[in-house]
Amino acid sequence: MILIISICMEKLHYLEFVKPIEDIIINEGRKFLAKHYNELTEEDIKSTKKIIICGTSLKDNEFIKDIKKFQWMKEYEKPILGICGGMQVVCKVFGSKISKKTEIGLFKEKFIKDFLGVKAGSEEYVYHLHNFFAKMPKNFEKLAGKSIPQAIKHKHLPIYGVLFHPEVRQKKMIKEFLKI
Repeated sequence: MILIISICMEKLHYLEFVKPIEDIIINEGRKFLAKHYNELTEEDIKSTKKIIICGTSLKDNEFIKDIKKFQWMKEYEKPILGICGGMQVVCKVFGSKISKKTEIGLFKEKFIKDFLGVKAGSEEYVYHLHNFFAKMPKNFEKLAGKSIPQAIKHKHLPIYGVLFHPEVRQKKMIKEFLKI
């Protein structure tokens, strides 16, 4: 079972940021449970094989104020993928700072190392929709991005993050994550 965690405060945002992830998982023939982070139980977390933390809208940043609700991540040893705001959650839990930088639209990003099916040296046009980014936390490596991290991975744990939205143009990344 895959746990999809919504960080959206508005129900309408669910359709834009969570539903596309659900659709990819359904198309891959996998089972999932989708819940808002405020509704998560310890059993939800323990019973899953992997977790995807979805993004949310530009002005929806309440999840950062609730970062203590994500501390379980430090003990979780199964794969996690944080998307946009989800990557900010991952980075914040592991000691990073969040800084302001708005990026909206398609941007070409170069991948420094292999990342979820994308080969090192590849350039991809990815879709950005964020007002903030996370600085690199300790024990993570940057796999894409010039001035700011666009794709990261923990050095020892199967924890991944992308600042862009792979559900828009890089569905293959999510499919590769499901194979881990």
